[in-house]
Amino acid sequence: LCAAVLLKDMKLLDVKLGQLPSWLAVRDFTPGGIVGAVRRGYDRYYNKYINVKKGGLGGISMVLAGYVVISYIWSYSHLKHERHRKYH
Repeated sequence: LCAAVLLKDMKLLDVKLGQLPSWLAVRDFTPGGIVGAVRRGYDRYYNKYINVKKGGLGGISMVLAGYVVISYIWSYSHLKHERHRKYH
């Protein structure tokens, strides 16, 4: 028999669609809870890709790719207006 897991201990990928509202209700959305979630995510990323014995460029390249995507999103409105401007 498989052990029953409490809803608050389940990961998002393990939650069924019908359980999603009640799963969101038990999440901690206070500033301290959000900071804790970001810190856990950073620690998980750091230990998986950066703090390894035989490292590669995978972790650093993901950070750089994320930076490129975010900077493009931030400057998209400016780039959209420049696209239709005529230079003659």
